[in-house]
Amino acid sequence: MSIIISGAPCSWGVDDPKNPFLPPWERVLKEASQADYKGIELGPYGYIPMDIKKVQAELAKNDLSIIAGTIFDDLVSEGNLENLLKQVDDICSLITKLPNSELEKGKRYSPPFLVIIDWGHDERDYNAGHPERAKRLSDGDWNKMMRHIRLLSQLAWHQYGVRPVIHPHAGGYIEFEDEIKKLIEDIPYETAGLCLDTGHLYYSKMDPVQWLKDYAGRLDYIHFKDIDIEMYHQVMREDIRFFDACAKGVMCPIGQGIIDYNAIHRLLKEIDYHGYITIEQERDPRNSDTSLRDVKQSVNYLKSVGY
Repeated sequence: MSIIISGAPCSWGVDDPKNPFLPPWERVLKEASQADYKGIELGPYGYIPMDIKKVQAELAKNDLSIIAGTIFDDLVSEGNLENLLKQVDDICSLITKLPNSELEKGKRYSPPFLVIIDWGHDERDYNAGHPERAKRLSDGDWNKMMRHIRLLSQLAWHQYGVRPVIHPHAGGYIEFEDEIKKLIEDIPYETAGLCLDTGHLYYSKMDPVQWLKDYAGRLDYIHFKDIDIEMYHQVMREDIRFFDACAKGVMCPIGQGIIDYNAIHRLLKEIDYHGYITIEQERDPRNSDTSLRDVKQSVNYLKSVGY
């Protein structure tokens, strides 16, 4: 098993690039390096500038490579498809020109990845984590989303050689057990892999260990989070958006929450996982002054238990 720990700007509260309280991207790269990361995700489209020379210089200064770019947008609406395809072009043309890692021994695909996430639906955002009450897509809208995912994936892979991975995400239309299983039926592994996220799985009433085990054959990339169980029970009783729950502290440093990372470590050995694991801890960006402390705690904990 060969695992490399990397980071993502969301640990500094970077989820909405239009949020006026975001920390400078240069600071995020600097602190990611100080946390002993060797790689980092690009973050949401529009946060890190599409300026190759400038971004290359900052990555080199901090000894970082780019692990992934992200499509974090409405995958359902037909009217958004042109925008999505432009994002794929912009993101993939950037990340393929930035430093990235070589193929790990035993790894089927190497970075950079294109992480594809459905987002932007109020009716699902307010029902994140509630499979019993969240509205599901009609068959027609589901099939439309699957077609869009196939188009985005084909563009990323065939035009740029970037491996697409689909990330089930709390508050989007690919979140719950039934939806992930349907996704796997509809999108073959040849088209796109999976990026499973331990925190989102738990948040949405699934067992992360069992899901990583059951879908090891589809797993190209993993996100690690941890959940403060007391805050989780509190936000589950509230009418609240997913990122508002994160701003209240539902995500905590790894090792301080409910998710069993010793069991996950044993499982990753069992399935012989090779590749990147990205630590995330979504938060209010106004609290990003504690991000470096928290990501260091997460990294140190994972190293202490054998990662």
